[in-house]
Amino acid sequence: MYRSLFPRDMFAELDRLQREMSTMFEPSPSIRGLGRGGYPALNVGSTPASIEIYAFAPGLDPATIEVNLDRSVLTLAGERKADLPAGNGDGKTVLHLNERFAGRFRRVVSLSDDIDPNTVGADYRDGVLHVSVKRRASAQPRRIEVQ
Repeated sequence: MYRSLFPRDMFAELDRLQREMSTMFEPSPSIRGLGRGGYPALNVGSTPASIEIYAFAPGLDPATIEVNLDRSVLTLAGERKADLPAGNGDGKTVLHLNERFAGRFRRVVSLSDDIDPNTVGADYRDGVLHVSVKRRASAQPRRIEVQ
């Protein structure tokens, strides 16, 4: 009978360890350069009139998502509940694979200094949180007529 020296899921554990180590040493995402990893996944972009942030977080209750803006630093925080099989109390329920993130999360995005903190809007639809931050009117490009 063949016996392995390593557990069957050794490579899964190595992959998990690598992901955890990379998230510990990555800089926090900013508009000037996004980090990789973390939950929820973010897309950050800008237009001449606004900065648009999309957080991909399906299965959340919008009332539990916290969106804060303090001195050009946007913070997204909340908690995702685990959807694991409850079992019937006999202790025989075994979870074989769990790739869906569960637990508290917090993402921080550093925004440019030309934003208007009074014009922040947040909308959660179909598992995507969309945060839009308008730029100050003085920062908007404009055409000046030559007399």
